[in-house]
Amino acid sequence: MKEQTANRVFDTVNFIILLVCTLICLAPFLHILAISLSSVRPIVSGEVSLFPVELNFEAYFKVFSDPSMIRSLGFTVLLTCLFTVLCMVMSIAMGYPLSKKKLKGRKVFMFIVVITMFFSGGIIPEYILVRNLNLLDSIWALVLPGLINPFYLIILISFFNNIPESLEESAEIDGSSHFRTLISIMLPLSLPVITTLSLFYAVGRWNGFSDTLMYINTPELYPLQLKLYQLIQNNMISELMQMEGAQMATVVPESLKAASVIFATVPILIVYPWLQRYFVSGVMLGAVKG
Repeated sequence: MKEQTANRVFDTVNFIILLVCTLICLAPFLHILAISLSSVRPIVSGEVSLFPVELNFEAYFKVFSDPSMIRSLGFTVLLTCLFTVLCMVMSIAMGYPLSKKKLKGRKVFMFIVVITMFFSGGIIPEYILVRNLNLLDSIWALVLPGLINPFYLIILISFFNNIPESLEESAEIDGSSHFRTLISIMLPLSLPVITTLSLFYAVGRWNGFSDTLMYINTPELYPLQLKLYQLIQNNMISELMQMEGAQMATVVPESLKAASVIFATVPILIVYPWLQRYFVSGVMLGAVKG
C-alpha cells in the first residue's frame, strides 16, 4: 500500500510539474494569438493577456487577402519540402557508407565532416561561392548550401552503426545488393531517426530568413519568415519617423503583426503531431525487427 501511495504521489507531482512547464511554454503563443484576435483599443491599453478582448478577425482577413502572403506561404512550403527531401537523400547517401568500418578512407571522410562543425569559411566566402555558381536570386541558393548538417549526419551514422550487422549479412547471402539492402532493410529500421531529422531539417528551413536576405532580391521568392522580418522592420522605421514628426509614416497594427506571426507559425506546428505517430511506429518497428 505504501509503495502504491508513493507511486501515486510521484505521478501526481510529475503531472503538475509537466503541466506548469507546458503552460509556461504555451503562454507566449497564447498571448500572440490573443493579440491577433483582439481589437485595437484593448491592445493599446494593455488589457490583452492570454485571452482575446473584444474579439476581432479583421487582422486575419487582411493577412489572407494579401496575395503576397499567400504566395510566400506556397513558396515556403515548396522550399521546405524540397530542402528536406534533398537533405535526407544526401544524408542517407553519405551516412550509410560512412557507417561501414570496412570503407577505405572512412576516417578521413569522418574527419572532414567533423571539422566543419567547428570551422567554416564564413559568410563572405559562402556568398562569393553562391554568386560564382550563378545561384543568386534562385531557389537553389536557399537549398544547396545547407544540404548536409554534420551534426545530424553523425546522428544518422550512429543509428546505422547500432543496427545488427547480421541483418545485412543475411541479405548479402540472399543475393541482395548494397542499394537493395539500404532500401529494404536499413531505411525501414531507421524510420525513427529519419523522421526526426526530417523534422529538424524542415523546421530549420521554415524558420530561416538570413540566407534569403543575402541571396534573394525577387519578391516572388520571399519566404514567410522574410515577410515577417520586413513587416517588423518597416514598422520600426515607421515608428521612428513618427517620433521625428514625419507625416507619411504608417504604423502596422499590433494585431496584424500578431496575425502574421500565427499565419507563419501554425503550418509547421501542424506537421509535428502528424509525424508523432511515425516516431512511435518507427520505434516499434525497429524494436521488433532489431
